[in-house]
Amino acid sequence: MSNIREDGLMKLITFNPFRTIGIPKVSYIKPENMFKEIEKIKEADYILFPEYWQVNTLVYGLKKKIFPNISTYQLGHNKIETTRALQAIFPKSVPYTQILGKDNINIETIEEEFNYPLVAKEIKNSMGRGVFLVEDRKQLRSYIDNNEILYIQERLPIDRDIRIVYVGNQVIGSYWRIAGEGQFHNNIAKGASYDYDNVPEEAIKLVEDIARELNINHAGFDVAVVDNRLYVLEYNVMFGNEGLRNIGVEVEKYIQEYINNDPDFTPSNPTFPRAS
Repeated sequence: MSNIREDGLMKLITFNPFRTIGIPKVSYIKPENMFKEIEKIKEADYILFPEYWQVNTLVYGLKKKIFPNISTYQLGHNKIETTRALQAIFPKSVPYTQILGKDNINIETIEEEFNYPLVAKEIKNSMGRGVFLVEDRKQLRSYIDNNEILYIQERLPIDRDIRIVYVGNQVIGSYWRIAGEGQFHNNIAKGASYDYDNVPEEAIKLVEDIARELNINHAGFDVAVVDNRLYVLEYNVMFGNEGLRNIGVEVEKYIQEYINNDPDFTPSNPTFPRAS
């Protein structure tokens, strides 16, 4: 069952034109002009890629359908939200992690639990920024001094991870990201390379299970493999598309297909019957 109107189109508004280039007849509104263009927004059938500060108003205030959906935004807002959800539902798939307030931190306890090296992360960042390999107490103190909330994780013995991209209701692409020789980060933005061969089916199945359980519909998951065990390092709502473009995958086509076939969608103008 398609949600396309009798005239062949839905009324779509995007707040991020670069992520919707391949979707036809989408109107662009700058996020800062949201309230100036409020009547156009009210008339839209779907809102694409709002900024996080807009989400609650669009969904709860204006009762609009958004893509990505609100659970994707809220659970992917920062590493804390992502990790706590995964710890609750998929605890065996999360590296050992502690999320701590800065006040009254006991460095000796952290050292006993994790040993060096350990991984410390800023809770909101991407492309490898804000992810640190901490090798001694001096580096740990520096991280603590610069972060109000501490996100500390065990260092896994890996030199690569798998990026698995889930859009709509399916995995649309996957590949290994291999760190440069002697490098810590597996991010392409940090000089890692792609490998599209031999991505384990179990990793794809894990991502499918997580996305469906948590109602996530647009995310790039980073999965590590250690001794045949899978660990989800994090997921990013606004993931990079270069790795998918290299194999001819156009994310926009999957977004359009998903929106057009959303079974929970009700057009804002009920006078047009749904096309079959």
